[in-house]
Formats: sequence, C-alpha cells, structure tokens
Amino acid sequence: MQKHLKDELYNIISGKSQISKGTIIQTIAGYLNDGTQSGLNPEKSKQIRKKETTRLELLVSEKDLWINDIDFSQYISEGAEQRVYLRDANYVLKLNDAIYYSYWIDYFHNLLLHNFFFPDTAYELLGFAKESNNLYAVVKQPFVTITQATDLNQVKSFLESNGFINTRNNDYINYDLGIILEDLHDENVLTKNDILYFIDTVFYLTNEFWMVK
Repeated sequence: MQKHLKDELYNIISGKSQISKGTIIQTIAGYLNDGTQSGLNPEKSKQIRKKETTRLELLVSEKDLWINDIDFSQYISEGAEQRVYLRDANYVLKLNDAIYYSYWIDYFHNLLLHNFFFPDTAYELLGFAKESNNLYAVVKQPFVTITQATDLNQVKSFLESNGFINTRNNDYINYDLGIILEDLHDENVLTKNDILYFIDTVFYLTNEFWMVK
C-alpha cells in the first residue's frame, strides 16, 4: 500500500502523472529540475538559489506569469514566509517567497504534495510578483471559515492514522514515504464543523523519498 502511494507521489512530483491544479506547478518544477541534491553547504546553496531565481524569473516573463493586479487593501495576515490577502468571499491570495526552502523547486514540490494530501484546500499557482527585489509566488486557496478552535490532539490522531509520526511539537514524518510535514499548529490547521482543514503546510522530501525502486 505505502509502496503504491510512494510511486504515485513520485510520478506527480516528476510530472509523469497529473494532479488537480498542478499543471503550472509541474511545468515550473520540471523547468527548474537540474538534478540538484540536498545536503550542500550553505554557501553553495545560496549560489544555486540565486541562479535558480534568475532562471525562474526568465520563465515567468516568457510565460507571461507576472501578477500586477493584487489588491493590497485586502490584507488579512502574514507569517514568516507569506502574506495573505482576501481575493473574494471564497478565496484568499498568498504571496510566498519560499523562505522555508533552500531551493524554489522544493517549494513547488510542497505545493504538489499539499494538493495531493489536502485537495479541499488545494493551491492554485496564479503567477508571480516582485517587490523590493524579492520574488513571490502568488497562489489562490479556498477561504476556510472557522467554527471552533483546532484540537491539536485531533490533528495528531489524524496524521498518525495516515502514517505520519509526531517527532516534536507540531512536526511529523512518514518514514515509509520519506516525507516530512512541519509547522502544523492551530493557525495552520483550521476546524470547520468538526472537520480539519490544512491551509498552510510545510512538506519536505527526504533522500529516502527518491529511493522508489
């Protein structure tokens, strides 16, 4: 069962299989994929990230993916990695600079994993914006109305029933899949009518994930 799931996820990450709202994300991830591996020294990581950002901006211009009509008056909140704006009654826009990731490609992998595991709050990549020389991905996501506080024990039970083991605080890992899932506090997992909605996830792929065969 886990082997089949891992193969399915690998095909999505590598662009061999489709996923809802994943076409543009997969296209960009495929464009950026140059075989870069994790575990590089920090200085080299910074150099690769800078080069990767330059390539990404070229693709954004080529595909006409610049977003220039964001209504900044609809600001809702922000965290370390993103700012959130109300799009309309049903959706929010999130501007994310992928600060949690060494490489942009890892951020796009995170979006694909989120859309697979949590389709009710799937991200749609609309394009990109630039502000103060910083590049931001602009994603649209369903707006969730909170009806009650989130019980983190319920979050833990739900994730453990799906193979994710709590490692510390609000961080989890699925050893069989080779996937880490972090930062699942009660502002990133909302509750509406007793149902959990994961709105902000931080997925990481470990080296074990790529050992498909």
